[in-house]
Amino acid sequence: MEEANMMIVFDNPVLHVVDYPAEHAVEVIDKRVNKGVLMRDDAAVRFRAELKALVAGDPDIEAFDDLLEEYGSLLNQPAIYH
Repeated sequence: MEEANMMIVFDNPVLHVVDYPAEHAVEVIDKRVNKGVLMRDDAAVRFRAELKALVAGDPDIEAFDDLLEEYGSLLNQPAIYH
């Protein structure tokens, strides 16, 4: 079975996450500032694990703010919607 090229794995008012399994990458967009980052390899694995742990509970919007704060310096690419 062929791996999907991309999958939207999470979307809420603060965060949009697209997984690129074949590329071992994850794209994270902070909707509040319309900036994002494409993380690969170990960074992508870490982010996926942190997001999975977060959503396993009953997080509020502030919890997502806290998660994004950890990656704030990486979220520097303008998000372009098309």
